[in-house]
Amino acid sequence: MKKIIFLGLMLVIVATGCTKLGSKTTEKVLTLEEAKVKAVEFINTNLMQPGSTVSIKEASEEDGMYKLEINMSSGQDVTSYITKDGKKFFPQVMDIAEIEGKKENTDQANSQTQPVANAPKTDNPKVELFVMSFCPYGVIAENAMSPVAGLLGDKADINVRYIASIEGDDINQVKSLHGPIEGIENARQLCVLSKYGQETFWNYVDEINEKCYPIYRNGDDVYKTCWQTAAKNAGVNISKIDTCVEDEGPSLIRKEDEIAKSNGVSGSPTLIINGAKVSAARNPDGYKTAICNAYNNPPEECKIALSAEGGAAEGGCN
Repeated sequence: MKKIIFLGLMLVIVATGCTKLGSKTTEKVLTLEEAKVKAVEFINTNLMQPGSTVSIKEASEEDGMYKLEINMSSGQDVTSYITKDGKKFFPQVMDIAEIEGKKENTDQANSQTQPVANAPKTDNPKVELFVMSFCPYGVIAENAMSPVAGLLGDKADINVRYIASIEGDDINQVKSLHGPIEGIENARQLCVLSKYGQETFWNYVDEINEKCYPIYRNGDDVYKTCWQTAAKNAGVNISKIDTCVEDEGPSLIRKEDEIAKSNGVSGSPTLIINGAKVSAARNPDGYKTAICNAYNNPPEECKIALSAEGGAAEGGCN
């Protein structure tokens, strides 16, 4: 809404002449205190939702206008301006140099992180698949990677990484796009990997994706029964994982968050091979090909064809 109001005001200024603000006028000039009263009355009457009000935290003269530090009812402070005659109010301030600098940095970062077709080659490719456990695109990516991990085994370092964050040591405070239930499942999968290794981890993930992901919105009790059944089917001790999630989950999530941020990853899924973001078809053969192209000397397993059913490298959760 602020942006619409701001743009509308700017159009008014353009239409009435760009030098008008700086021209001399015989109209009354408000004092600083009068401008504060005028601004508060205007904002509360015309721009705020019923029951919400603002107050002026600070006010000063700047660039021929009055600069106002406005405190919103949400607790947020907003810098605005009002002309000295009290006729024009600017609810949003744009620092041109700052915005241009941010855009330049963003453009530079994007140019350096565009997915590539082929990653750098190594003897033992390091593969990181960043997902959110309940992101539909992430589930597709995990389902595509599972048979590849089974095929290549320890001939490639394949790991699933999780996009979530947490403050403090209470796993129930985990933040993930699809809610705490997803964040806790992220931690649960990390615990399964930590306590049981890759083979059991993928068995558990396969069970979760097939049976529990489709019903995770049905409530905690329904999901609890499902994940526990998935754990038993994968040979996982439920109480052992519960303890791990409570005691180690927060630190595991924090580590994942640091890894995602250090790689500039925020979207699920994101595939990184040997440090490079890679674009690959989200099916077993597509992922296998992307990894096999990253070997100095591909193993014999790379000659084995896997399923090519699945989608192109598009769509994600951000």
